[in-house]
Amino acid sequence: MKAFIVLALASLSSFAFAATTAEGPAQRSEVEQYQYGMDLDVARVISTTDTSAICGVTRSVMVYEDHQGERHSLSYLALGGGCRDN
Repeated sequence: MKAFIVLALASLSSFAFAATTAEGPAQRSEVEQYQYGMDLDVARVISTTDTSAICGVTRSVMVYEDHQGERHSLSYLALGGGCRDN
């Protein structure tokens, strides 16, 4: 259920981000906003935002390569793992 809520929130968000890829500062790629039902071609995940210390829903970015070797950046909402029930 939480995953559904996160994906629903991600589809409603209209933020656009720009980031530098790991190939260097000269090559810039836009960070694409994830929308529910997108057809993703992910061959290898290069990096993701660490959300282990964040409590609640937060923006995360995944950098990945597709099957043709092109790098992409994808922004999405994720539930952080830093919440503690006391």
